[in-house]
Amino acid sequence: MTAPLNGLKVLDLATLFAGPLAATLLGDFGADVIKIEHPARPDPCRGHGPAKNGVGLWWKLLGRNKRTMTLDLSKAGGRATLLRLAAASDVIVENFRPGTLEKWSLGWEELSAANPRLVLARVTAFGQFGPYAHRPGFGTLAEAMSGFAAITGEPGAPPTLPPFGLADSIAGLATAYAVMTALAARDRTGTGQVVDMAIIEPILTVLGPQPIWYDQLGHVQQRTGNRSQNNAPRNTYRTADGDWVAVSTSAQSVAERVMRLVGRPELIDEPWFATGADRARHADVLDAAVGEWIAGRTRAEVLKAFEGAEAAVAPVQDVRDVMTDPQYGALGTITTVPDDPDLGPLRMQNVLFRLSATPGEIRWAGRPHGADTEAILTELGLTGPEITELAAEGVL
Repeated sequence: MTAPLNGLKVLDLATLFAGPLAATLLGDFGADVIKIEHPARPDPCRGHGPAKNGVGLWWKLLGRNKRTMTLDLSKAGGRATLLRLAAASDVIVENFRPGTLEKWSLGWEELSAANPRLVLARVTAFGQFGPYAHRPGFGTLAEAMSGFAAITGEPGAPPTLPPFGLADSIAGLATAYAVMTALAARDRTGTGQVVDMAIIEPILTVLGPQPIWYDQLGHVQQRTGNRSQNNAPRNTYRTADGDWVAVSTSAQSVAERVMRLVGRPELIDEPWFATGADRARHADVLDAAVGEWIAGRTRAEVLKAFEGAEAAVAPVQDVRDVMTDPQYGALGTITTVPDDPDLGPLRMQNVLFRLSATPGEIRWAGRPHGADTEAILTELGLTGPEITELAAEGVL
């Protein structure tokens, strides 16, 4: 079965997370993604987090479905080679600071001259212009600037940053969407364009209506811990066997089912129970009722009872639980890459979504630094002596 992005060629010049994740998502559905790294300074993701036998495991995930080559873009031979690659490609993803590609004479003017149909996705912390554009930045700064940290954590406690690359991941998803949007426009117009993705923006979008609340009402959302300002009960609760479950009652009918289940149906008749916002203002009462009932039962008993009552609950799982969860198992969310040459079978997250007719797949996990350089350059039409000369010049 032909993958939906088969025939699409993507050059991944980015490092760390947001840009490379966008390229990974394209590769998962058939794009030929070529990961281009500096000969002496590979993507730092290769060294992030735990490793096995000296092989970075994060890279095995982020580098999947990518061929790898080395190229020093600051050298004349590297510039010329990239322009040749760009002429034969559909998309470039990069995350250098604004002006870096231009300094190497590889800006949009040169790239689009080499290939007018090219889409150039530029992923930076703050975007290509504005007072912060040239500052160094990472997803952590976006999590702080966007308002996410300000509303995360317990009331009166410090703002809380996520323990993973949240803003980068959201930006990676948004960049993949932006690239496909630009490619759809190219199909109509015949010409490519630049995608300017600032990591500080997509996370602000997913935070919801905070700006319009402030604009129209002067409302500033505060930290509420696991509670919500929009409904209650909504929290995590400890079970009799020491586990935790999460309960949500975004729908009025579900809130009523929960209170009947925990033996407090009289609360449904309270005037304040009729709306989510009013329930949230009485969260102490509702949390006490739900928490006491859950505390007297094991996690298995709680989950069974909630399912029987058609009330919304989920266990608070760590990765060990995720790997054996039957729903994730049914969906195939965790899949096995069977024959990685470095580590053998690898389990990791599957492709992001399922397509009924042209599904994506993981063809291989992240490959060694520069493993495909010679093959890619040969495909490009370079001869053996030309490749040897580039290597001698330190370009490869």
